[in-house]
Amino acid sequence: MRTLTQLFKSLSDPTRIRIIWLLQIGGELCVCDLMAVLDLPQSTVSRHLAYLRNAGLVNDQRKGVWMYYRLPAESSELLAGILRVMQTAAQDLEQAAIDRRRLAEHLKTKRADACRTAE
Repeated sequence: MRTLTQLFKSLSDPTRIRIIWLLQIGGELCVCDLMAVLDLPQSTVSRHLAYLRNAGLVNDQRKGVWMYYRLPAESSELLAGILRVMQTAAQDLEQAAIDRRRLAEHLKTKRADACRTAE
C-alpha cells in the first residue's frame, strides 16, 4: 500500500506529470533538456526527478558530468497502465502540446556537444 501511495503522490504535481510526458516522447533526456523545456532552474528539476526516481517512475544514469533520465524499460502492469493513460491524456492537453513543441525546438537547436560525456 505504501508503494502505491508513493506512486500516486509522485504524480500529484503538474511539473512531475510534464516530466513523465517529456520522457515518453523524448526517451532519454538530460536534466538540461528538461530545464530548457520546463523553463525551471536545475535545482527544481532535479528535486522533481529525485521524487520520481524514489517512486520508481524514472531511472537515471550518469554520463560524465551529466545525469540522464528515462522511464523504466520494464515496469509493473499497474505502472505500464498508468503510463498509457498519461500518454493518451497528453494527446488532448494544451500544455502537453506546448511541451512537445518546445522539446522538438530545443533538440533541433541543441549544440552537438551539449551534455556530451567527458572523455
